[in-house]
Order: sequence, then C-alpha cells, then structure tokens
Amino acid sequence: MTTGLEVPLDPKVLEGLPQPPTITHQSSKDFIIDPRENILIYCEAKGKPHPSFSWTRNGTHFDVEKDSKVLMKPSSGTLVIDISGEKAEAYEGIYQCTARNEHGTAVSNNIVIRQSRSPLWSKERKEAIMVQVGVSLVLQCRPPAGLPPPIIFWMDNNFQRLPQNTRVSQALNGDLYFSNVLLDDTRNDYICYARFPHTQTIQQKQPITVKVLDSDPSGERRPSFMAPPGQSSTQMALRGGVLELECIAEGLPTPEVSWYKESGDLPSSRMSFHNFQKTLKIADVMEADAGDYRCTAKNSLGSAHHIIKVNVKAAPFWISAPRNLILAPKETGILTCRVSGDPKPQIAWSVNGVPIEDSPKDMSRKVEDDTVILSDVQTGSSAVYQCNASNEFGYLLANAFVNVLAEAPRVLTPPNNVYQVITNNPAFLDCASFGSPIPTITWFKDSQTSILNRDPYVIHNNGTLEINVAQSLNSGKYTCIASNNLGTRENHVYLEVKEPTRILAQPEYMVVQRNRKAVFECKVKHDPTLIPTMNWLKDNGELPDDERFLVDTDSLTINDVTEEDEGTYTCVMNTTLDQDSASAMLTVVEATPTPAIVYEEPDPPTDLELTDQRERSVQLTWIPGDEHNSPTQKFLVQYEDLLHQAGVWHNLTEEEGTKTTAHLDLSPYAYYSFRVLAVNHVGYSRPSQPSRQYRTNPAAPDVNPTDVHGVGTEHNNLVISWKELTGLQSNGPGLQYKVNWRQKDVEEDWSSETVANASKYVVSGTPTFVPYEVKVQAVNDYGNGPAPEAVEGYSGEDVPMSAPESVQVLVQNGTLAEVHWEPVLTSVVRGRLQGYKVSYWRERSLHQAEAQQEEQQVLAFSGNRTDGRLPGLKPYSLYTLNIRVVNGKGEGPPSPNHNFETPEGVPGPPSFLHIKNTNMDSLTLEWGPPQDNNGRLTGYTLKYQPVNSSNELGPVEEMVFPANETTVILSDLKYSTRYKFYFNAKTIKGSGPTITEEAVTIMDEVHSIGPAFTNVNSSVVGEEGAVISWEYFGPDKNVYVEYIVENTMKSNQVDLATQGWFIGLMCAIALLILVLLIICFIKRNKGGKYPVKEKEDAHHDPEIQPMKDDDGTFGEYSDTEDHKPLKGSRTPSNGTVKRDDSDDSLVDYGEGGDGQFNEDGSFIGQYSGKKEKDTHEGNESSEAPSPVNAMNSFV
Repeated sequence: MTTGLEVPLDPKVLEGLPQPPTITHQSSKDFIIDPRENILIYCEAKGKPHPSFSWTRNGTHFDVEKDSKVLMKPSSGTLVIDISGEKAEAYEGIYQCTARNEHGTAVSNNIVIRQSRSPLWSKERKEAIMVQVGVSLVLQCRPPAGLPPPIIFWMDNNFQRLPQNTRVSQALNGDLYFSNVLLDDTRNDYICYARFPHTQTIQQKQPITVKVLDSDPSGERRPSFMAPPGQSSTQMALRGGVLELECIAEGLPTPEVSWYKESGDLPSSRMSFHNFQKTLKIADVMEADAGDYRCTAKNSLGSAHHIIKVNVKAAPFWISAPRNLILAPKETGILTCRVSGDPKPQIAWSVNGVPIEDSPKDMSRKVEDDTVILSDVQTGSSAVYQCNASNEFGYLLANAFVNVLAEAPRVLTPPNNVYQVITNNPAFLDCASFGSPIPTITWFKDSQTSILNRDPYVIHNNGTLEINVAQSLNSGKYTCIASNNLGTRENHVYLEVKEPTRILAQPEYMVVQRNRKAVFECKVKHDPTLIPTMNWLKDNGELPDDERFLVDTDSLTINDVTEEDEGTYTCVMNTTLDQDSASAMLTVVEATPTPAIVYEEPDPPTDLELTDQRERSVQLTWIPGDEHNSPTQKFLVQYEDLLHQAGVWHNLTEEEGTKTTAHLDLSPYAYYSFRVLAVNHVGYSRPSQPSRQYRTNPAAPDVNPTDVHGVGTEHNNLVISWKELTGLQSNGPGLQYKVNWRQKDVEEDWSSETVANASKYVVSGTPTFVPYEVKVQAVNDYGNGPAPEAVEGYSGEDVPMSAPESVQVLVQNGTLAEVHWEPVLTSVVRGRLQGYKVSYWRERSLHQAEAQQEEQQVLAFSGNRTDGRLPGLKPYSLYTLNIRVVNGKGEGPPSPNHNFETPEGVPGPPSFLHIKNTNMDSLTLEWGPPQDNNGRLTGYTLKYQPVNSSNELGPVEEMVFPANETTVILSDLKYSTRYKFYFNAKTIKGSGPTITEEAVTIMDEVHSIGPAFTNVNSSVVGEEGAVISWEYFGPDKNVYVEYIVENTMKSNQVDLATQGWFIGLMCAIALLILVLLIICFIKRNKGGKYPVKEKEDAHHDPEIQPMKDDDGTFGEYSDTEDHKPLKGSRTPSNGTVKRDDSDDSLVDYGEGGDGQFNEDGSFIGQYSGKKEKDTHEGNESSEAPSPVNAMNSFV
C-alpha cells in the first residue's frame, strides 16, 4: 500500500505528464463587492490538457455566453461582470466554478457574492438629556446595519474626537458610556459617526445634547456593572478568531477594571487590553481559552465582580488535507481527509464533482468515513476527488486528484553537481528523481563501489546520500541510479572534502600607551583550494575609516592609538565554506609611568548557605569575592554526590555575574555538597569552600534505561541491551532492571526477568530472525519507574540456506553484460536481506585454448534486486559467474557456475612503433601487435604526412598492412623533412586507438656532420643590452636563447634624463633618424634598392626566398611587424645577429620579435622561420630591420 508519489515542481517533468485539473486560484468564500466597480470572480486551474471551465449560480448552471455583461477570460475561468448601468443586486448569489479535462473535474469553493451597503440613518428628534452630577449615563449610537458593519467613532461639531478616559469610553457596540458625569460634560454636540469601509462613506447621527444639573448631585457609591448587566454572562468564540470580552462599570469615584481567569492563566503572548482595561482581547483563540473570566471593578468604596463564561467552538479545520496521488497501474493508494471542529464536522466525498454515492460503482474504491482506499488501480481511472467537511460554523472543501501513470525514472538533480564540505561536517548529495512506480535509488562511488545503507553512509527516502562525518577519503565521483520496472537513469555528482579554516596564532590582549602603536597578529591555516578573506572588526562593527588602521595579510596595526581605539578587535577569516574568528581587547593608558591596571581572576565566593529546602530542590546563596578590575561574567555552581561519586565534582548550573542566588533542582537519594566558582574575562576563580551536606530522600526511579535494543548474536538467541542508569538516576537503593520480551504478532504473554548490575540479558532458544517486542523498566526498593515503551528487535540471523536460481546473462556489448536471477524466498534468507553478491572472473581469451583464469571480481547489489550490470569486461573472452544471497550474518551458498562469452571489440593500441634506418629519402617502421587484441586482427592502418617549418601539416598518405606484418620501408620521402606517423590496428569491429611518432629525414650530404651550434659569442651593448651571435647547422627552425645574469650588484642610480651628454646623444640620434628617413624616401621614389638583394643573391640560402625586382622596387621591411626590443635586453645598433655574414636577424626569425622572461630570470626567445610565400603574394624577403626600428631598440 502506498500513500502516493509526490508530484515534482520541475516544469520540465510536468510538461509531458497528463494531469487532472487542479484549482490554483479562487476568490474568497465570502466576497463583498463595491457596487461602483466591476465584479471580478477568480477561478484559475491547471492540468494536462488545459481544463475547460463552467459556472453554477445558486445551484443551477450559469450560462455565461447568454449574458452580455459577463465575460470569461481566455484560458481561464475568471469572470468579469460589468455592472455599469445595472444593479449589482442582480448578480448577488452563490457561485461555484468547475474545471474539467479528460482526466477529471475539480470544483471551487462556494463563493458568496454580496453587495456592500451603507444605509442612511433614520431621522429622529432628540430631546436634551438632563442628568444630575455624579450619576452614570449611556449615549446610544445604534447605527444602521451595513455590509460590512460600519466603524463607529464620536466627534463634536468641529470634527474633533471626543476625549475618552477611564470615566468616559466607547463600548464595542459603539455606545458612549459615562461611569459618572461631571458639569464639564454639558454640551450640545455629542455626534456619533459611522464609516462604511467598502463604499468609503461616513454618516452622522443627529447631535445629542447633554445638560448636567447640580441641583441634586449623586453621592459616592460602590461600583456596579453597566455592561454586561448582572453577575454573569455567556459568550461564544470561534477557534482561530478573536475573542473580545468587555466590562464597563459605573461608580463614584471612577472604578478601575481588572481581569482574571479562574481556571488558569491568561495567555500573555496572545492577549492585550484596550479601552482603559475595560476590554480584554485574545487573538488566535484556542480550545484552552474556554473557561470563566472574572472582571473586577474597584474603587475606594468597594468592588464588584462579573463572570463571563466563554465557550470555544470551532469551524472545521484541517488535521490532514487529502493530497494528490500519482499511482502506477495495479498499485494501491489512500486519500485521507482528516478534520476537526466543534461540533464534529460531517465529511462528504465526491468524485469529479458528483457525490460519491451517486457516481458509478467502482469495486476498486472503498470509502471509510474520512478515508478513500483505492486498490489495484488501472490505467484510465484517473479522477479528482472532493472532500467536504462542514458543521454549523463553516465548511472546508479540498480537491485531490488520483493520476494513474506509468513513467520511466527521471533524475531531477542537475548532472555533474560539485558539492563542497568541510572535513568532519555532514555532506548531503542529492538524487531527486521521479517515476511511476517510485524509482529505487542506488549509489556508487567512483563508478565501482556500491554504497550500502550503513555507516558512514545514510540513504534517505528521497534519494539523498548523507555522509555523517565527511573525510578527505570520501572525496570523489558518486553515481546515483534511479530504476523501476520501466527503465533506469543515472546521474553523476562530485564531492570535495576541504580542510577546515583554523586560526593558528590568535590576537592577544594588549595594554598600550596613548600615541604608541598596537599590533594584533592573526595567522591562519586554510584549505589551499579555497580563497580566504580576512576581515577585522572593532566591537563587532567595521573598523573606523582612519588611515591609522593598517590591515596586512595576517596582522592589524593601529598607529598613534587614542582612547577612542579601546575595544574588542576580532579577526574573521572567511572562505566560501567556513570561517574562524578570534578576539582580543585593546586597553589604552596614559603615556605617564603610572602603574598598569592588573587584571586577575576573581576571588572565590564565600559564605555559601542553603535555604528554601524541599524534597527535590534547594536555594543556594553566596557572597562574591573581589573581581580584581574585571567584572564577573558568571558564576558556576558545582555539586559532589558523596553517596555515589565522592570526590568528583560535576557542573550543575550557571548564573549571571550579577546574581548571588541559584535555585537548584535535585535528584532523590543523594548526599549533595555544593561549591561556586566565579568567572571573569581573565579566567575562573578558585572553588569556594563546600557548602554543608544536603541529603535527599529515596524515591522510585524517574526514568528508565535508554538505548534499548534487541539484537541476536546467534541464530537461536536474542540479546536485549540497554544503557544503565547512573547512581544519581537510581533514586534509591536496590536498583534492578525488569526485562520484558515477547514475540511480535504472536498471541503470547510477556516474558520477564529481573537483573541487577547488568546492561544486557540474553534470551536463548529463539526462532531464527523473528521480530520481538522488548522493554526494560528500572526498579528499586521504593517502586517501579515509569511504564517503558516497547522497542522492536530481531532474534539472531543465520546464513542463507539456498542460492538464487534461474541465472541468466544478457551480453550487451564487449564490455558490459546484464545478469538476471530469481530472488531467494524470504523463508530461506534467514535474516535481514542485505542484497546479492555476483562473483565473476575471466577464464581466458577466446584466442587461447588453455585457461588463464584472472583474479575474481565481486559486485554487490543492495536490496531485493533481481538483476545487475557487470561493467569493465574484456571483449572476446570467456567468463564465469555465480551469485550468492547476503544477509547480516553472511553469505549463502553460490549458485552453479554460469559461463558466457563477450563479443569482439576494437583492439587496443599497437604495443610499439619504432622508426629505424633514417636516410635522406627513406626510413623503416617496426611495430608490435596490441597487447589486447579484443578479437581477430584484420590488419593495420598507417597514415603519415610531412610537417613544414611553420608546423603546418602536409597531405596525408595512407597504407594498409595485413595482420601478420610487423615492418615496412617507406621510400620516396623528402630529405631534411619532419614526418608525423599515425598507426592503429583493426578488427572486424573497427579500428583501435592510434599511436603517433615523428621522425626527420637526414639533410643533404653537402652538410658535414658536426655540432649544431658553433661560434657562439656575446658582447655587451650599453648598460642594459647584449648581442648574442652563433652559427647553426641543424634541421630545426625553432631555437631557444637562454642567459643568466651573474654577479649583479646594487649600485647608485643616475637619472640619465638630467645628464647633458645623454641629452646631446638623443638629439644626435633623432637627427640621424631624420636623415635616414629622408634618404629612404628619396630612394623609394626613385625605385632604388637596398644592398640586401645583392647579399641574398650571393648567399643561396634555401630558407631565404629571392626577392622580385621586376617592378624595380625593393622589398620593404614591414614596420607593421612588432620588432620591439626584448624585455630586459637591448638589440645591437644594426639590429642583426650575424651568421656567415648574412643579414638574417634574430628578429627576422622571431614571432614579431617578442621575448619573455622565465620565472627564474632566464630569457627564452623562441623563433621560427617565416612562411614561404608564393610569387603572387608580393615581393618579400628576409631583410635586416629598418634603421627606424634599429633606433627604436635603444629608447
């Protein structure tokens, strides 16, 4: 039996689900309208498909389309009634909305529409009221009945409120009461006003004239009640409403009113007094507020009493409203409609808006008062049920749908969530799911280890995995699998367990002289992966905005301290997960050599006395000791029990530092002595001298043992264990434990045994693993403890008797198989079913005839599973498995071994790829077969392509080899060229992973074999530059230049900008640049050439492309390339690094001439050859830097 599946709020889940209608918004039950505005009656509902709407009015169908004044909003049931030009009374009545689709019908509350009314005051002629001084008087208001009732207030002709006090006040009904009148009460403008809230109109009564006479004044008298009259009255209140009790008394002198509840205390948190104590108001009325309330009116001549008997009734209210159900076919569900009220509400059920007794008979439905039981539901039986609970004070109506669905599981938790938690804190990993039937949740760690529901893991009903105390070893990947009979879904989340943030060096209390410096240290240790934030607070607020406060990484410095800087300073280290803080006080003293204030622990309290001695309590008083300049923060009261634990002091209670008395609750049968310690900011005082001994009398135990458990340790016993009572809890001598047990669900009496000085009792001869009820009661010589509660336990388990049957293996692919089995009967499990354990191992590869059995692998499947997956298998292999059932005692016998084969898969990578015999235009490749063939090899595939000096890949060549070949000679290759090779093996299932290698064919024989770099030289240029030159004969185009600055010494720096020689040099350089630019411009216009062309013609370097001169122009060195000087170095004056007198510069080969420093200070300038250009791309060559760039390298 199920109580139904929770409907998820995720719109992505709800989008595709059929759903009966649900009312989402409706108008209130009692709806008072303003006749000046249109009537708006709300009715909104949702469902799938979207519901249609209809209305009834006064119990009959309300045809909206036939009334032109009524409009129903699109896709909604909300009515808009235009009453302009119409009388609003025509639309008064009881409305009810119905929302229906193909899956059911939902109905709204009965919405009573009434027009607000503000009738006029009837005209009346008022005679002047003549009254003697001192008598009582009532001025009646009696406003016309409005809807809703009007608000009453008294004013004069000038629209000023009449003053009210204990003598003159307005009653709840609006009348104005005078306890006694004075001559000053004479006036002709006592006017009662009524304000009608809905129409916002105010009406006034005719003014009342009062003349107070002094001809026969009334004398002083005892109080008597004007309202309510008599000695008692009765008043009824509704639960949850507001109770207003009123007592107005007359008398001279003016009496004062007080209130008292005879049957209990007044509810102080919900009550308030009004109208000068004449009105008692209690909000949110409860059943406990019923009873007799006494109001007392008292003056100097006597008192009067009136008792108001309050009866509390209750309109129906929910205890448990029916909830929507989602059931799978053939499941059973329950709808409960639990209400309470006074009188007891009557419950009526409906289906799709029709009373259930008038609906078609349904054998799967059973109604039992407030419960509807649905058994073996079928697809198509979805419906909406209505529960109506009513009594004379109101009604409740609730809709609850029953939606019969068959849905495969869906995991609602977003994938790859990362949860972070601090070590030793609980971690919660979510796995919210939806499905019908309800999915079963299984968790795995790192995709391998099955997590059972035991320490340190707890799997909650909603699928959340809880780790009670997270440790670093709990970090990793977690997989939750949601499954039902319609499918399986999985989701992965990650847990990161971080180290806690801790303050290692705390700030210390400081006493600093004025105008000196104060430094607080705060050194912290935190998890390196979390970003910490250090904040400093002063007196729990922000630091003053003052430059004297300097915050460093692990300290706070206050310069030139003043008296205003005194206070408590707190360093707070925050991370995204936790924080730690520590505080210290700063005291600022005068800069005079006055002795510093000494702060010490307080002296111990003295003169302990015991007063108000009772059976189970006593009052302790003491005199505080000297505080030593630090106020006492609290007092700690300790006790010693000389009867049970002599010499051991226990903390009993704490009192504030301003108190010197403590009320102590005591236990029976103890010999108490008490002592007190004082605590200030410095620390604890020494304990006071013990008080005199105080003995309490024995009594029966107040409590029973806790942690009662019933667990069997053998297959035929039950061990009942408990936590023993302490000596103080025994309450008397002769403490024993009465142990009771009986087998659950079996008609038999309790068995019992009484033991002493024990924390367990063993019951022998029990059946294997059956439930028992056990309870343990404390008993001493003075009686029994309270009646204990029964706890369920189980007798011992035994290993299962049989193995799972009907084992079948469904091979999914070369690495995954599913195993299925029939579950073991409960009777032969003989214990609490933990799950099933599948053991499997690889016998051999199908290539091999002889068995080479590998290590056995085991997978555990928790719960009453009938299937499981075996991941990580090797293709083209023979496997064997068996299955055992597991309970709390151990494993049962294995099932017969079952063999299965995995199909072929793609092979692993070749074991190696070696390149040998590299020549100018050929090389030899050798390879080894894969270590894991995973099938029958069908051959190998080789792909290779050249890589040019710019790391660009050339065309791909492909070759295929049979499975029995292991070497090949590649010819017709380009000399001095780098090649990249890709190689893999194949089976009928496809190609396996590719391995790669690279090789370079050797250079032309004209180059002699020798060192790649020769003639490496360096020379210093200026104070911050150097020129490095070399000769290079290698095939690579990428060269790294590395240098280290040695023997550097700190020297005095001179501002060159102020030196005359430097200014002259800069002017000369600027003039030279200008001359060179002019020459360059003239030569360009004349079509002249730089001598670079001749140098290139003289040196036929294959890396340098000859420059075209067809158009008579020279190739300019592009100033768009970034030829900036290397950071931390200078370029030579001519901007070149020579090699065989060629004009190739280091900048020419670099990526824009940029250089960078490593962290160790060495320089790495990586450069590569320029890309070759086709002739149609323009005239370009590798030229020296222009004079402009050469000069720029110096500035």
